[in-house]
Amino acid sequence: MSQKSVDVVNAFWDEVWNAHDSSAVDRFVTDDFVIVTGGLRVSGRENFKKWIDGFLAAIADLHLEVTESFQNIDGSRVASRWLLTGKNNGFAGTAPDQQTIEMTGTAVWAVREDGKLASNHVERAALEQWQRLTADRRSAAPRATV
Repeated sequence: MSQKSVDVVNAFWDEVWNAHDSSAVDRFVTDDFVIVTGGLRVSGRENFKKWIDGFLAAIADLHLEVTESFQNIDGSRVASRWLLTGKNNGFAGTAPDQQTIEMTGTAVWAVREDGKLASNHVERAALEQWQRLTADRRSAAPRATV
């Protein structure tokens, strides 16, 4: 598995996220797959697919570009840096105003010997994206004085 783990992860990015096809998850992840992202833990393949569908609904025209991926020596871990782009369709509870979304992130995957993805821990610049989407509303709001 050691030389193929990055290929598995990159195929996941393309066939699930860039194809906007949560059903493709079935080919890649274990039944008990776990993702931890944005303070949320999603357990199980079916729950993961529902979470993906929600994320895809919140970001129209989502595209994920992998800027770098590498793996440890035995291929059991893969780390990827990525850039996600799209249009705001209600991301993070904001109004679906179709503003441009551009968010970076890092994902660390656990890859089993059979090539199935067992878990993923994601750090993403969601707060910074939310701040960009809400900047006009926040600057127009009255501020309390201390």
